[in-house]
Amino acid sequence: VQLQASGGGLVQAGESLGLSCVANGRSLFRINDMGWYRQAPGQQREYVALISNGGNTNYAASVKGRFSISRDNARNTVYLLMNSLKPEDTAVYYCKAVLDGRDYWGKGTQVTVSS
Repeated sequence: VQLQASGGGLVQAGESLGLSCVANGRSLFRINDMGWYRQAPGQQREYVALISNGGNTNYAASVKGRFSISRDNARNTVYLLMNSLKPEDTAVYYCKAVLDGRDYWGKGTQVTVSS
Protein backbone atom coordinates (compact mmCIF):
# COMPACT_ATOMS: atom_id res chain seq x y z
CA VAL A 1 0.00 0.00 0.00
CA GLN A 2 1.33 3.42 -0.97
CA LEU A 3 -0.23 6.44 0.70
CA GLN A 4 -0.01 10.01 -0.52
CA ALA A 5 -1.26 12.83 1.68
CA SER A 6 -1.99 16.29 0.35
CA GLY A 7 -3.84 19.48 1.16
CA GLY A 8 -1.58 21.06 3.73
CA GLY A 9 -0.83 24.73 3.76
CA LEU A 10 -0.66 27.96 5.72
CA VAL A 11 -3.85 29.28 7.30
CA GLN A 12 -4.78 31.69 10.04
CA ALA A 13 -6.18 30.66 13.39
CA GLY A 14 -9.89 29.97 13.19
CA GLU A 15 -9.83 28.97 9.55
CA SER A 16 -10.43 25.54 8.03
CA LEU A 17 -8.33 23.20 5.96
CA GLY A 18 -8.94 19.81 4.37
CA LEU A 19 -6.44 17.01 3.93
CA SER A 20 -6.66 14.04 1.61
CA CYS A 21 -4.85 10.72 1.58
CA VAL A 22 -5.00 8.49 -1.47
CA ALA A 23 -4.15 4.81 -1.14
CA ASN A 24 -2.64 3.03 -4.10
CA GLY A 25 -2.00 -0.64 -4.49
CA ARG A 26 -4.93 -1.92 -2.47
CA SER A 27 -8.58 -0.98 -2.46
CA LEU A 28 -9.67 0.71 0.72
CA PHE A 29 -12.27 -1.99 1.01
CA ARG A 30 -9.41 -4.34 1.94
CA ILE A 31 -7.86 -1.92 4.43
CA ASN A 32 -9.03 -2.07 8.01
CA ASP A 33 -8.40 1.21 9.79
CA MET A 34 -7.24 4.47 8.30
CA GLY A 35 -5.88 7.18 10.53
CA TRP A 36 -4.27 10.58 10.70
CA TYR A 37 -1.33 11.42 12.92
CA ARG A 38 0.75 14.55 13.30
CA GLN A 39 4.20 15.54 14.44
CA ALA A 40 5.18 19.01 15.55
CA PRO A 41 8.83 20.11 15.59
CA GLY A 42 10.68 18.58 18.51
CA GLN A 43 7.74 16.44 19.52
CA GLN A 44 6.74 12.84 19.08
CA ARG A 45 4.21 11.81 16.48
CA GLU A 46 0.72 11.83 17.98
CA TYR A 47 -2.61 10.33 17.10
CA VAL A 48 -5.27 12.59 15.60
CA ALA A 49 -8.17 10.56 14.25
CA LEU A 50 -9.14 7.13 12.99
CA ILE A 51 -11.88 5.64 10.83
CA SER A 52 -12.62 1.94 10.60
CA ASN A 53 -13.61 -0.01 7.54
CA GLY A 54 -17.15 0.13 8.88
CA GLY A 55 -17.05 3.89 9.21
CA ASN A 56 -16.66 4.15 12.96
CA THR A 57 -14.59 7.17 13.94
CA ASN A 58 -12.45 8.15 16.88
CA TYR A 59 -10.66 11.38 17.70
CA ALA A 60 -7.96 12.64 19.99
CA ALA A 61 -9.35 14.84 22.72
CA SER A 62 -7.41 17.82 21.40
CA VAL A 63 -9.27 17.79 18.05
CA LYS A 64 -12.64 16.32 18.94
CA GLY A 65 -15.43 18.60 17.83
CA ARG A 66 -13.16 20.48 15.42
CA PHE A 67 -11.83 17.79 13.09
CA SER A 68 -13.80 15.28 11.02
CA ILE A 69 -12.42 12.15 9.37
CA SER A 70 -14.16 10.38 6.50
CA ARG A 71 -13.35 7.87 3.82
CA ASP A 72 -14.47 7.19 0.27
CA ASN A 73 -13.63 3.60 -0.52
CA ALA A 74 -14.60 4.01 -4.16
CA ARG A 75 -11.97 6.74 -4.51
CA ASN A 76 -9.44 5.00 -2.24
CA THR A 77 -9.27 8.24 -0.29
CA VAL A 78 -9.45 9.28 3.33
CA TYR A 79 -10.14 12.87 4.30
CA LEU A 80 -9.52 15.03 7.33
CA LEU A 81 -11.54 18.23 7.60
CA MET A 82 -10.02 20.57 10.14
CA ASN A 83 -12.12 23.45 11.44
CA SER A 84 -11.36 26.18 13.97
CA LEU A 85 -7.65 25.61 13.55
CA LYS A 86 -5.31 26.71 16.31
CA PRO A 87 -1.59 27.51 16.22
CA GLU A 88 -0.99 24.34 18.25
CA ASP A 89 -2.37 22.32 15.34
CA THR A 90 0.76 23.23 13.39
CA ALA A 91 2.52 20.01 12.44
CA VAL A 92 3.31 17.61 9.66
CA TYR A 93 0.25 15.42 9.17
CA TYR A 94 0.62 11.77 8.19
CA CYS A 95 -1.95 9.21 7.15
CA LYS A 96 -1.71 5.57 8.14
CA ALA A 97 -3.39 2.44 6.86
CA VAL A 98 -3.68 -0.88 8.67
CA LEU A 99 -3.88 -3.93 6.46
CA ASP A 100 -3.50 -7.51 7.62
CA GLY A 101 -2.02 -6.32 10.88
CA ARG A 102 0.66 -4.20 9.25
CA ASP A 103 0.94 -0.41 9.39
CA TYR A 104 1.60 1.60 6.24
CA TRP A 105 2.57 5.27 6.41
CA GLY A 106 2.50 7.97 3.81
CA LYS A 107 4.75 10.99 3.50
CA GLY A 108 3.42 13.87 5.49
CA THR A 109 1.90 17.17 4.51
CA GLN A 110 2.71 20.38 6.40
CA VAL A 111 -0.04 22.32 8.14
CA THR A 112 0.89 25.70 9.57
CA VAL A 113 -1.57 27.79 11.56
CA SER A 114 -0.61 31.37 12.25
CA SER A 115 -1.97 33.34 15.17
